[in-house]
Amino acid sequence: MDLARFPRRRYTEGFTPLEHLPHLTRHMDGPHIFIKRDDLLGLAGGGNKTRKLEFLVADALRQGADTLITVGAVQSNHCRLTLAAAVKEGMKCRLVLEQRVPNSYNPEASGNNFLYRLLGVEKVRVVDLGTDLNAAMQAEADEVAALGRKAYIIPGGGSNALGALGYAACAQEILMQAFERGLPFDHLVCASGSGGTHAGILVGLRALGSRIPVTGISVRRSTPDQVELVGKLASEIRAFLGISGEWDPAEVVVFDDYVGPGYSLPTPEMAEAVRLFARKEGILLDPVYTGKAAAGLLDLIAKGYFKKGEKVLFLHTGGSPALYAYQDAVLRL
Repeated sequence: MDLARFPRRRYTEGFTPLEHLPHLTRHMDGPHIFIKRDDLLGLAGGGNKTRKLEFLVADALRQGADTLITVGAVQSNHCRLTLAAAVKEGMKCRLVLEQRVPNSYNPEASGNNFLYRLLGVEKVRVVDLGTDLNAAMQAEADEVAALGRKAYIIPGGGSNALGALGYAACAQEILMQAFERGLPFDHLVCASGSGGTHAGILVGLRALGSRIPVTGISVRRSTPDQVELVGKLASEIRAFLGISGEWDPAEVVVFDDYVGPGYSLPTPEMAEAVRLFARKEGILLDPVYTGKAAAGLLDLIAKGYFKKGEKVLFLHTGGSPALYAYQDAVLRL
């Protein structure tokens, strides 16, 4: 898997830490729990989208773009990091925010909404669930073109074949760290949302000869829908990389038991997982992605899905700035 042939910007110095969680491991009395700290990636506040943006922004610059346009939910970590990358590169940025929960956008809200303003977003356009998001982004790109500038559109979550290369690269990084420390992981667990992280790391591991099972915890869709999404993107990544051979759809494992009432809507299990990681290990999760993914991890441990003595790696995809918009839910549920 030769990723050096793809242009890439670097927003993080070196590898992100891979840590053992001894207190949480003892508390759960099950497998040894490890965490890959992609919350410590570069740009404003870190998170998994930084890895994807390294490839996407490099492509934008190659095409001569001066403005980035992307889409996300009203507290989107991806939007925050796309905006931060634009600032880093001296570009402008416009955001299309989708109200996946009716009337959920508050321009004065804390969390990522505050950071959009602080980082100097050029324009925020708020649309309702069901809006044609590609058309909304294209309308912004047309407006940018009318100003004599050039826009580059980044899909939601940075989750296309190019952006997902960031997590093929992460798979390589994890295997190098595991080798150096003598850690043969039995499982990897990650949040599964727009699909780029889940598909990218799965393709990357298999391309490098690793058979570590990847378990995705859905934060939005039903298992069949999420499996279809991740499987389709995995096939696109393989084709993009020129990987031949058969792809087994059974490789895509997703649990949808932890979504709760809907995307971004708090659950007691999410709140408990966020508190547990904070109070046992001093690690901040987020309420939308890693909180629900951690709730899934802990429940699957309790049910014996991950066995005592196994080594389980939890991929922390960041997002903690959103915590500040969910204080009541996290502390009181």
